[in-house]
Amino acid sequence: MTSVPSTPSHQPPQIVVLTAKEWLQKNLFNNWYNTLITLGISGLLLFMLTRFISWAFTTAKWSVIPANLPLFFVGRFPNDQYWRLWVMLGIISILSGITWGFLARNSRLLFSKNTLVSLGFIGILAVITPVPIIFRFLLIGMLLLLVAEAWAGKIIGNTQPKLGKWLPFSWFLLLIICVWFIGGGLGLKIVQTNLWGGLMLTLLMSIISILLSFPIGVLLALGRQSSLPVVRILSTVYIEIIRGLPLITILFMGQILLPLFLPEGTRPDRILRAIIGLTMFSSAYLAENIRGGLQSIPRGQTEAAKALGLNTPLTVSLIILPQALKVSIPSIVGQFISLFQDTTLLAIVGLVELLGISRSILANPKFLGRYLEVYLFIGILYWVFCYAMSVASQKLEKQLNTEHK
Repeated sequence: MTSVPSTPSHQPPQIVVLTAKEWLQKNLFNNWYNTLITLGISGLLLFMLTRFISWAFTTAKWSVIPANLPLFFVGRFPNDQYWRLWVMLGIISILSGITWGFLARNSRLLFSKNTLVSLGFIGILAVITPVPIIFRFLLIGMLLLLVAEAWAGKIIGNTQPKLGKWLPFSWFLLLIICVWFIGGGLGLKIVQTNLWGGLMLTLLMSIISILLSFPIGVLLALGRQSSLPVVRILSTVYIEIIRGLPLITILFMGQILLPLFLPEGTRPDRILRAIIGLTMFSSAYLAENIRGGLQSIPRGQTEAAKALGLNTPLTVSLIILPQALKVSIPSIVGQFISLFQDTTLLAIVGLVELLGISRSILANPKFLGRYLEVYLFIGILYWVFCYAMSVASQKLEKQLNTEHK
């Protein structure tokens, strides 16, 4: 009597969850030399941590940070015009909350445990920030506004999902309004751009340069693979020339040499020239990142599109480019992070962004020698924004991952 073969199980393999002790034994103390390495590195880290804590609580003079918070964040922006920045921050909080809620409209929980912990931590920071009490209330109000609009955004997303296509346009329009309003729109007092500085200027230049360099990079990547010789040669020449020049050279050319070739009395704003330089530099590198994604798409995708009767523009825009951009997300976001960090070079050409304003603070006789405190503070600020972009990139990759597992 022959036995009937059993039906293969389609259940996923059982995942073995290790306890903390088992994980440590398996990964750090599995043999004698790994044990020695673990103990050595742990001892070194403990020594460095104790020295840092000793310096932070006994030697460091942190008064330089609260005394210069306005300079760190907005530079020399006039004190009597701070209300403009708060208005813009409120609008950004509203749109951020709506966008958050809309994107999370299909989630069972809008406020997960980790989200609540993060919101609580931000609330504590808002309370203990060494600023006037009115500003603390405003910061807490912005946080509450963000949470309320997130809830409203989820409701809107579930009832009117078609409104989501207007969110990118809303953010682009908001950026234009912010620059116009801060500079003196609606008949307000004009604030010259040489008074803009600190984190505000860093973010503005980074965001505008990113928004400009991304479409230019896509066009250059497509142009380098074009079948038209003129388009391909021009794209290749631009990419190779820009990638062969240091960013500081491009910035100096924009700040010093460009006005020499313009008519008398024609001098573009320094911030505008810096944004053009950053955009030119970043778009060349983005083009190569995107070209790598384009080359990873199998030729069969194009042949299948042609078999369906799609022309070249539709094939590229609907089939090839979306897949290439999805593959290139890590390298694209990495270039965005590099662009954000490269804004520190603008201090060399006279712009008082975050690093530039820090140097101005350290030149004050009251704060001579406070280099560690100041640079540690701005290092934390840079890390927060870079880490936020990294986390957003990982979530976007996970959301766009359509592979069958």
